[in-house]
Amino acid sequence: MAGLVSWLLNLGKSVAACCTNLMGWNKDDDDDDDDDVGSSVRDPRLWDREELATCSHGQFSFAMVQGNPSQCEDDGQVESGPHGLFVGVYDGHGGSRVSAYCCDHIFPHLARIAQETRVITEDTLRSVIAATENGFMDVVRLEHEANPDVTAVGSCCLVALLWKGRLHIANLGDCRAVLGHLNELTNRIEAVQLTRDDNVSLEDVRYEVLNAYPDVPDILQQVDGVWRIKGHIQVFKAIGDAYLKIPEYSLLPTVSRLRLPEAITRSVLSAEPSLLTRDLQPRDMFLICASDGLWEHISSQRAVQIVNKRPRKGIARRLLKAALKVASRKRGVTYDLVKSTTDPNFRRNIHDDITVVVIFFSRGGRYDATVPGLSIRGTKNEKLPARFSLQGVA
Repeated sequence: MAGLVSWLLNLGKSVAACCTNLMGWNKDDDDDDDDDVGSSVRDPRLWDREELATCSHGQFSFAMVQGNPSQCEDDGQVESGPHGLFVGVYDGHGGSRVSAYCCDHIFPHLARIAQETRVITEDTLRSVIAATENGFMDVVRLEHEANPDVTAVGSCCLVALLWKGRLHIANLGDCRAVLGHLNELTNRIEAVQLTRDDNVSLEDVRYEVLNAYPDVPDILQQVDGVWRIKGHIQVFKAIGDAYLKIPEYSLLPTVSRLRLPEAITRSVLSAEPSLLTRDLQPRDMFLICASDGLWEHISSQRAVQIVNKRPRKGIARRLLKAALKVASRKRGVTYDLVKSTTDPNFRRNIHDDITVVVIFFSRGGRYDATVPGLSIRGTKNEKLPARFSLQGVA
């Protein structure tokens, strides 16, 4: 704690300009946030869509905040079209290479595979994830000799596809999709967690890993009291991380903290997604998709309560702020001080990168095929030409 206080006392007066205000994006402004009445400090690392966006299945709010010092390792996207809505949340580790790759390739793979099969099922999303994983492994094969650390970059991946009133989800890692559902008996909003956190901090996940790898010695190791796969990574499902999947790459990373003491003999990490399909119900009100940086500080139930009671506009930003305030209090500092820091390493000690997308469903899960499509990319702050076209797909 003394170290934290010392850093804060030496803060400069200037605020780091970490984000660029581009078309459709808005740097954080506390003026309309009831929780920040009296605050004049803006957060230069938090950005969101300026307006609540309309899509075929309702409306959505999108926001991100950077916690890592040099770059945001998260990425995210929203693709909307006449009959569907696609949301991707990608929580990178070891850098932003794989999260950016997911953002570039997952949706094109979906469009291609759906057009080829003329149907969207759980097998469709399984094939999309496999194509993305195989594609990045091809990149690793091309680059590993010149850039061995490309073997140690990975990303968790959460994909949610709303297609003609049905929700399809694929998940690897500890991003989370949470449904806000109105209980018919109590008339209260309830959190329905649609994904499992594939994180070995959870006892049932550790049992699953031990059962899957009985022949791998020390598959689970505690480092500073935290359980990790081979002492390195907390999630056991991810895109990338070739050094934990392909034996010939296992000793290539040059960064000391990523070096394994000995080569693996087989993959100790999975790229097989967990899948879910759900027909939207009349009392399904909204869906929250977010990286684990949010859920580290806010429970699923608390998140749905915030979304339910606050105005829709800017709700993704409000969720981020709620998490950041909790994270700050855990470290004994205020969020205003965290926002003002010019030391990026200090901020990483407070919170991770966080991506949040909140989708409000149209009444009864209906969709409007006349709503214009749009394409939004998170970390690049880009509003791109609409590209959601799945004509002829059932």
